[in-house]
Amino acid sequence: MARRSAGATKNSGPSPASGGQIVDIDVSEEMQTSFLEYAYSVIYARALPDARDGLKPVQRRILYGMSQMGLAPDRGHVKCSRVVGEVMGKLHPHGDSAIYDALVRMAQPFSLRLALVDGHGNFGSLDDGPAAMRYTECRPAQAASLLTDSLDEEVVDFVPNYDDRESEPVVLPAAFPQLLVNGATGIAVGLSTSMPPHNLGEVIAAARHLVDHPKATLHDLMKFVPGPDFASGGSIVGLAGIREAYADGKGTFRIRATATIERVSARRTGIVVTELPHGTGPERVIDKIADLVRNKKLTGIHDVTDLTDGENGLRLVVEVKNGFNAEAVLEELYRLTPMEDSFAINNVALVDGRPHTLGLKELLEVFLGHRFEVVQRRSRYRKRRAEERAHIVDGLLIALDAIDDVIHIIRNSEDAAQARTRLAEAFELSEIQTQHILDMPLRRLTSLEVGKLRSELDELRRRIAELDEILTSDTRLRQVVSAELQEVAHAHANPRRTVLLESLGRPATSAAPTTAKPALEVPDAACRILLSSTGLLARTAAVEAETGDAPRARHDVIVSTMQARTRGPVGLVTSLGRVVRVSAVDLPEVPATNGGANAGGGVAVAEVVALESKERVIALVPVPLDQDAADQAATLAVGTRQGVVKRVTAEPSGTKDAWSVIALKPGDEVVGAACVPNESANLVFITSDAQLLRTSASAVRPQGRGAAGMAGIRLNEGADAVFFGVVDTGFEAEVVTVAGSSSALPGADATSVKITAFDEFPSKGRGTAGVRCHRFLKGEDQLVLAWAGSAPARAAGPRGAAVALPEEYGRRDGSGIAALSAIAAISGPA
Repeated sequence: MARRSAGATKNSGPSPASGGQIVDIDVSEEMQTSFLEYAYSVIYARALPDARDGLKPVQRRILYGMSQMGLAPDRGHVKCSRVVGEVMGKLHPHGDSAIYDALVRMAQPFSLRLALVDGHGNFGSLDDGPAAMRYTECRPAQAASLLTDSLDEEVVDFVPNYDDRESEPVVLPAAFPQLLVNGATGIAVGLSTSMPPHNLGEVIAAARHLVDHPKATLHDLMKFVPGPDFASGGSIVGLAGIREAYADGKGTFRIRATATIERVSARRTGIVVTELPHGTGPERVIDKIADLVRNKKLTGIHDVTDLTDGENGLRLVVEVKNGFNAEAVLEELYRLTPMEDSFAINNVALVDGRPHTLGLKELLEVFLGHRFEVVQRRSRYRKRRAEERAHIVDGLLIALDAIDDVIHIIRNSEDAAQARTRLAEAFELSEIQTQHILDMPLRRLTSLEVGKLRSELDELRRRIAELDEILTSDTRLRQVVSAELQEVAHAHANPRRTVLLESLGRPATSAAPTTAKPALEVPDAACRILLSSTGLLARTAAVEAETGDAPRARHDVIVSTMQARTRGPVGLVTSLGRVVRVSAVDLPEVPATNGGANAGGGVAVAEVVALESKERVIALVPVPLDQDAADQAATLAVGTRQGVVKRVTAEPSGTKDAWSVIALKPGDEVVGAACVPNESANLVFITSDAQLLRTSASAVRPQGRGAAGMAGIRLNEGADAVFFGVVDTGFEAEVVTVAGSSSALPGADATSVKITAFDEFPSKGRGTAGVRCHRFLKGEDQLVLAWAGSAPARAAGPRGAAVALPEEYGRRDGSGIAALSAIAAISGPA
């Protein structure tokens, strides 16, 4: 037992100090009663939405208050502080912060699927709160008018506000299923609600189907509403929990971010996230990734950049380290970060003032029941108003038909009261009819005005008949509700944003008979490195090479290729006589098929290595050089523009990434480089004055890296070497020469092209001038391009487009045939 004064009870009374009574109460009973009252207040008046309009009291009061203030979607914004003050002072005395928080959420496009408030200013983001209410402005959104429409037509009940000075609606008319469309969250005493948003068009389609088919099953309704639709998009994986929630009101599903794997820079692959799970901000994801990388629980991440802006929306770029499988890294991000999250559905809402857990059909039935009642009450109100107006118009027409008698009665009456009485008796009119006759202006006596009154009366009678049909026919009532829902969908529905996936897209357990998860790191496998004519580097699988079916270049011919390992080094030989080492895994991987291969999607050489002015990459070589069958060290052969040739055996010492392989004379540069597979291979020079030298590799002894090489071909005055290469024995080879004029403008088309069998050219000694390989036609005085290697030859234009070459072979010293277009590069099979 405990004691309290009468003044401490709910009824005000005297305190003990003023001689009041002391009342003995039971503490447990008092606590129980007080707690139940508090719990009921939280459940009913704060935390849970009403299943009819889908709003909590504070949301309903905000929308009603804005309506009472005269705010509308087509009018100007007002300060949010003004709205908050109006609502707090008249309807919701629970603090301005609670009202403003609710108002802000109704204006955030990422919080509600269909915003109810049109905000102007900083209304916050997923990672940051809004500005203070004195800085932001608001007005009702278009959808809000659908919730408050017809409030002045007695469609819902009104109750006194907290101080009995104002009145407020118990529920809003709600022209669409707001609770399903926007969802709800709330925590009450012993209860909570968590309802996901849905697509407006889908929900209305299901509601209209239920209007026409009241006995429709859940399966029928899910044909229209397959699952939630979040404002932030994303993908829902696993639909079993959704089916459970739609059946009994409770279920769980997982939602994951929308991400694509793209090349975010020349040398880096990245995961680009454009949509995140509902309620997840990019800062939260970035912090979690940083924490995982710092604790070494997540590997393969190079950097994370948030490129989100108001114009383009969310764009979170996660750069993946070279050597790591981007798909596997993405799976780890889904598993370890908020990029994949669970959502627990708990459809708890108030029905007749009591909390109920509702499935999809029950939620639609409660809304439709409310909507039927709203339309009926609205129809009764409109019918009554129409009947009242028809009664008045009917009296006016009676008076106008006997206007002379009416005027006589009025003129002979002592006052308005007597005139009113005499008119009512003379024409059997009601008091309201006689009053309107007395108030009728003289302009209503014209024939035009009489015609308008007769038309108005006919229209009123037709309208009364329609409203009476709605009130007496259940079929007609359902048609009206369905048609109004269709109008809402037509005006406000938009496409679905959230993708629904039946399964996770990955094995649930290791025993699941699905494709295994990709390895996190790129495996050390055989690959081929490609260098294209336009200076692109790429890496592709070596499947074709292993099967003996070498791919053919379709576009942008491959001027150099080599076998490598994905985690091995690659050497780039440059025109300045350097070899630059790069890692194969740093090069982008492009697809290769038996139908063709190219470096499309590759990376520009300048993005991979730092080149000096006018320096260019000539060829690819293994690093270190491979060993041949005779267990002799393979060598690298290089040829220069001044006719110098050199074979190099030395490898770089230490961990240098670039080293010189030839000491060039001033003004000289490397025009070709290739590995010499054996001593019987042929070294080939082709000069600008159409001389070709074919000599054995054994004639050129290997030298150290610092040597300047030896004489390869003797050049005539004014000529220089335009091609140097290695042609292996035992393969069908051919020579392609392209002639032109030295006075032609750069980029001009070649004059003639000739293809000749390599065997047509005899082998000569090193240091000789070789033999003629092309006879110039009129207007030709030099070779602008030449090539020798394994057949068939491929050609490309200045922009990499494939160029057709003649099929017939010409004589070794013969002339070429007219070229169809400019040729910028020639190569053999990729």
